Amino acid sequence: MTIPMWMLLGFATWTLLLLMATVGVYRWVRILLSNVPIASFRSDQLEGEDWYRRGTRAHANCVENLPVFGVIVLVISALGVDGPAVNYLSIIVLIARVCQSLVHVSHVQTDRFVAVRFTFFCMQLICFLALIVIAACYGA
Repeated sequence: MTIPMWMLLGFATWTLLLLMATVGVYRWVRILLSNVPIASFRSDQLEGEDWYRRGTRAHANCVENLPVFGVIVLVISALGVDGPAVNYLSIIVLIARVCQSLVHVSHVQTDRFVAVRFTFFCMQLICFLALIVIAACYGA
């Protein structure tokens, strides 16, 4: 497997771990220990403690960006694009995603923390765009 493929697998793994560590823990503890009905968690309304809501949103952010990275890695792999730039950009994507999620979940979202989180998101966007340009130039 190539580095971009490993990073895509890492991104998917992180998405699942984040789900289990935030949303999963919050819900299952309440279901198993507090007799809360399993159907009581509605997706159409905000509920729960602040960290739980941040965890839900952080997981949703991962789910929203995972397909984008997946398509980029698919195209890079199909074209046979390889090299240090592709590897480094892919590694940065995963590191920035993990950091963004951790900042989102672990801190109350003051202006400073939102700015840090947004910086990590922008790093991912820049890497996505750079990878797209590399793939487009290679494929042309």
